[in-house]
Amino acid sequence: MRDIRFGIDIDGTVTCPTALLPHINKRFGSNLTLDDIKEYDLTKAFDVDPEQFGQWYMETEELIYQTSPAQEFAKEVLTNWQKQFELYYISARGWNVLESTTNWFHEQQIPYDHVELIGTHHKIEAAKQFNVDVFFEDKHDNAVGIHEELDIPVFLFDTPYNQDPIPEGVIRVANWKQADQYVRQLFHETEMMKSK
Repeated sequence: MRDIRFGIDIDGTVTCPTALLPHINKRFGSNLTLDDIKEYDLTKAFDVDPEQFGQWYMETEELIYQTSPAQEFAKEVLTNWQKQFELYYISARGWNVLESTTNWFHEQQIPYDHVELIGTHHKIEAAKQFNVDVFFEDKHDNAVGIHEELDIPVFLFDTPYNQDPIPEGVIRVANWKQADQYVRQLFHETEMMKSK
C-alpha cells in the first residue's frame, strides 16, 4: 500500500526529549530534568547566556545527535509502519549533520525512506513539498501550524514544554505505542471507506 507518507520530526519525537539534558547538565553545572523544561527554548529553564548556549550547541550538536537514545517503542513501531507507509523525516537540524543523522538511524536500526534536514523549525513548506499525509512532532507551534496549513492529522508527543491547548486534528500522544493505536484506527477507517 505504501502510498501514504508520514512526516516525522526527529529530536524529541524519535529521540527521547531528555537527550540533551545530560550534555547541558555536564557543561553548565545544572541539574535539569525534563519537568524543568516548560518551554521549547531551553535557555528559559536555567540561568545561561543564550548566545553562549548557542555557541556551545553548535560545537556539541554532532555528539548530542550521535548519543541520543531513541524513544521507547520508536524502533518497533516505525519498523512495522515501514511495511505499510513511507517514512519521511523532516528535521530542523542542518545539512552539516546529515551523515551523523543517517548513521544514527542505521545504528539504531530505525528505518527511513528519506531524511530532510531543513535547518529551521518552519516545517510547513517541507511538509507541503513532500506531500505528507500525517505528521509527528513534539514542538507545539509546529504541530498546530502544520495541521492548520495542511489540514492533516498531527500527532503531538506529550512533554512538559508543549502543554498549550491544541485544536481538534492535533492528537496528543504519550508514546509511540499510543501513536500506533491511533494510526491503526485512522487508516483502518480510511481503508474501510475505500472498500465501500
